[in-house]
Amino acid sequence: MPKKLDKVDVVVVGTGWSGGVVAAELAKAGYKVVALERGEEKSTNDYIGAKDELRYMSRKYIMQDLSLETITSRTSMDETALPVRTQDEMMVGNHLGGSSVHWAGATYRYNPFEFEIRSEIEKRYGKDRVPEGSLLRDWGISYDDFEKYYDRWEKTAGISGEEDPLGAKRSSPYPNPPTVDTPNLRLFKDAAKELGYHPFQISSANVTQTYENPDGEVINQCQYCSYCTHYGCDFGAKSDPIVTVIPTAQKTGNFELRTHAYARRVTYDGKKATGVIYVDMMTGQEYEQPADVVVLGAFTLANNRLLLMSKIGKPYDPKTQTGVIGRNFTGQFNITFLGARGFFKDKKFNLHMGGGALGSTFSDLTGEHIDNSKTDFLHGGGVEIRQYGDAPINNNPVPKGTPSWGKEWKEKSLFYANRSLNVWFTPGVLPWWHNYLDLDPTYTDAFGDPLLRVTNKYTDQDRNIAKFGIKKCKEVMEKMGADIIDVDEVPEEFDHVYNGAHYAGGVTMGTDPETSAVNTYLQMWDAENLFVVGASAMPHFGDRHPTATVGALAYRAAEGVEKYLEKGGGLLLKPEK
Repeated sequence: MPKKLDKVDVVVVGTGWSGGVVAAELAKAGYKVVALERGEEKSTNDYIGAKDELRYMSRKYIMQDLSLETITSRTSMDETALPVRTQDEMMVGNHLGGSSVHWAGATYRYNPFEFEIRSEIEKRYGKDRVPEGSLLRDWGISYDDFEKYYDRWEKTAGISGEEDPLGAKRSSPYPNPPTVDTPNLRLFKDAAKELGYHPFQISSANVTQTYENPDGEVINQCQYCSYCTHYGCDFGAKSDPIVTVIPTAQKTGNFELRTHAYARRVTYDGKKATGVIYVDMMTGQEYEQPADVVVLGAFTLANNRLLLMSKIGKPYDPKTQTGVIGRNFTGQFNITFLGARGFFKDKKFNLHMGGGALGSTFSDLTGEHIDNSKTDFLHGGGVEIRQYGDAPINNNPVPKGTPSWGKEWKEKSLFYANRSLNVWFTPGVLPWWHNYLDLDPTYTDAFGDPLLRVTNKYTDQDRNIAKFGIKKCKEVMEKMGADIIDVDEVPEEFDHVYNGAHYAGGVTMGTDPETSAVNTYLQMWDAENLFVVGASAMPHFGDRHPTATVGALAYRAAEGVEKYLEKGGGLLLKPEK
């Protein structure tokens, strides 16, 4: 029997950008907030000496322990799903700040097309252009109405950026200047311009100058040390919740952080959420934390699993295509980040310096700008190059056909260590009726609760858009002057690897409770005091990285929670059919 604690105003599950933003905003407003984090408490001091590729990248030191909980995976309803057991196959952030600590820092806004995608496609190409079996729909909010939340998050995070020449209107410039330009990025930009594209520097959470955000938190200047992706930043120069929103919440005196707190259920009386049941993983004691408002701000997969186990919202049934929890699951799997790698004989680059979001891109081929009237796919994508800063263990590119060991491999791995560049494509991902999340009937976690089951199958749409992207990347690489170009192959089937942490849907936002789980404030239709925040709210996956949209959604949700508490209850928006 859980030990019942004193009631608080708000309990938040998760401390990444989603949970962290909501916790900070409500604590600033004077509400008593408790945040539950399954991992350890961390600060920048804990990452001093973290420039250890073996520990952090190879051995996934700050990723989730899959012996406690994982997922099961399959490609069709006819298969038996099997557990994903290794961290090479399943990379999910752990500890304070969650995946927002080990992220690279690349920051994009979704363009207006994404928010009203179904309407835009039908207007441009006709209703028949939407493929049969797609669950594609509008988000219920326009870019113009959403833009202020992007602006607010970018100022909190101190994003360093250059305006996209083809981008949508902004209410203000990026708060910091763009990252440094380097020879290989200039080579990419020159090639893109020759091909008629409009390249620009990727907007970055690797902050380019010492910056104080509107809450008074200081983010330091990036030193381009190369240790961003998979690592926490020891210098506090990569914007994340542990240098921004979590300290802001703590300074209010209204915020309590509980670490090693593994959430198992949201308690529910049939109309409202009443709190969260969690286990203190250090003592084994189970607690019930009552609250006036419950916020699920965890990772996409965890948000879905908690709702399914708590029996809140109608689970999606693919056979009837009814129900909402688990519906519209999408993500950037191994069909994404495919492209072309070029090897140069007479050009040499300093590839062992860099930053997670140090790079260049162009938006000419994204869904907003591409013409799908003659393509064999819908939507589009972004072409980009990065200069992460190559560490020696996981970066040793050689041209295809090179032996995997021996004298020739040694010679080429040394020769091409600073002579190869990679250009890739990030496509938009559409939702399909057969891709969804539910509870596995066989496999359980350490507490005997069912694991989350993922069903995900590729379509011709997925394969065709990936082939298009690879072709465009090869054209750019040819223009860059590479002597040897290797192109990626498009997989026929999903390989059950979840290592990109870019997954969305399952608790999607919208205006119709028949097809959405939450309204555009991320307030659940079936439990007015339960807000489910994060990429789980996205009805499809856009053609860029999701973090800025996740942060903006969190500010939108925080505004909704405040309105709900001020009003004393009730749905903030009425359903529309």
